[in-house]
Amino acid sequence: MSQKKQPAVLSSLQLSRRGVLAAGARGSLLLLLGPAQLAWGAQVVAVRVWPAKDYTRVTLESDVALKAQHFLMPGPDRLVIDITGLELSAQLKDLVRKVRPDDPYIAHVRVGQNKPDVVRLVLDLKQGVKPQVFGLAPVAAYQHRMVFDLYPTKETDPAAALQVATGASAPSGAGAASSPGATAPGASSPLAPGGEAAAADGSSTASRQAAEAMNDALGDFITDLRRKPGEAPSDRAVAKAAQPKSAAAPAEDDDDKTPNNGAQRLVIVALDPGHGGEDPGAIGPSGLYEKHVALAIAMKLRARINAQPGMRAMLTREADYFVPLHERVRKARRVQADLLVSIHADAFLNPQARGASVFALSEGGATSAAARWIANKENASDMVGGVNVKSKDAQVMRAMLDMSTTAQIKDSLKLGKSVLGHLGKVGKLHKPRVEQAGFAVLKAPDIPSILVETGFISNPEEERKLQDESYQNELADALATGITRYFARNPPLARNRAL
Repeated sequence: MSQKKQPAVLSSLQLSRRGVLAAGARGSLLLLLGPAQLAWGAQVVAVRVWPAKDYTRVTLESDVALKAQHFLMPGPDRLVIDITGLELSAQLKDLVRKVRPDDPYIAHVRVGQNKPDVVRLVLDLKQGVKPQVFGLAPVAAYQHRMVFDLYPTKETDPAAALQVATGASAPSGAGAASSPGATAPGASSPLAPGGEAAAADGSSTASRQAAEAMNDALGDFITDLRRKPGEAPSDRAVAKAAQPKSAAAPAEDDDDKTPNNGAQRLVIVALDPGHGGEDPGAIGPSGLYEKHVALAIAMKLRARINAQPGMRAMLTREADYFVPLHERVRKARRVQADLLVSIHADAFLNPQARGASVFALSEGGATSAAARWIANKENASDMVGGVNVKSKDAQVMRAMLDMSTTAQIKDSLKLGKSVLGHLGKVGKLHKPRVEQAGFAVLKAPDIPSILVETGFISNPEEERKLQDESYQNELADALATGITRYFARNPPLARNRAL
């Protein structure tokens, strides 16, 4: 009986096989294929290049995950990348024109079909690099991404760069506060397009008081460093001139003069413009990107801080490129920053939400559901911006950032309260107190850190204000005044750092 049924089974199998082949001819066979078989049909939907002094990133966005192999070739320096499952397309060819002449690492790009299913990219380099090549799963508006990060063989030292800037433009003493080119942090004058503060005509009484308070605090601190053991600290007036110390015993008036012998304490403020590069942050109703607002305000704030005697500001990013959260903290720690201010623009589902907010780190849970929601949103920056989770440096840094101390949080709350009070003079506050949550960028264990949401970019009215340069200047004034007030009440600790 089984012998009689066997032909029927074979016939059924043959018919099924013929049906499958016919269906495959019509394209239905694609439904039976997995990702490995479909890789050959991958489509690149976008290519992006993000050049920066720290590193250059090249991103290929595709509809399915790509696989790539890379190797370096010397004489001249080149990075060769073979991507499987691709055919040469207009999008890939477009990569050639997206390389800018001022890119610090890439001179030219060549693209070609190396094999029937392999596209080869050759990056002609301007200097030796340490490449990182990794893939990113779809997130937010992005599909699959293949990322090539080109880092210098010798990492740039932010402290050295800050030292160069200090040597070029540092005031020679506290008397610089009254020089024609200096602007008090609270001054309301706008910044010139070049990023330097304009003349401080018409600065408010509060601004002058903030500048004087800052000079008092720094001068007292320096005087206390010089006094002998057991000697009571002196009450000093605002320093008015920078003169070298005489060999004779200093008179009371001499204590009012800031030394220029290299012993003066330099106060460093790390400014962190949120998001950047692949991560646009929140997007306003008219298409305004949070990353651009944050950078514009941070650069204005830097100019105001740098105009103060004995103070310097360092930006965690100076252009439109992505910096992982742990790297932002690492940069601040490498320059031994006295505090960190991360600048953002908020967004919410309700377009009526408005007002500025200030946040500090929380040891436990968030102080409100809104604070927790905002922290989760900001902490997702690494996922959107694209961080190489396999990097050992990133893993070590994330472990270190879990050691934030109670003292750091206490000082952060003091700083936040000072800044919040002056932001309230510029516009509406979303909350009248400093909120707390688990923001990753605030986890430096030895640096008081706050995150400032300058307003709701999702609110059409506040979006217009955040885009306005005069309003950005007002925000920078408020932040600078809050920072100087904080230092007036909480002079920085002694460190081996000279001006």
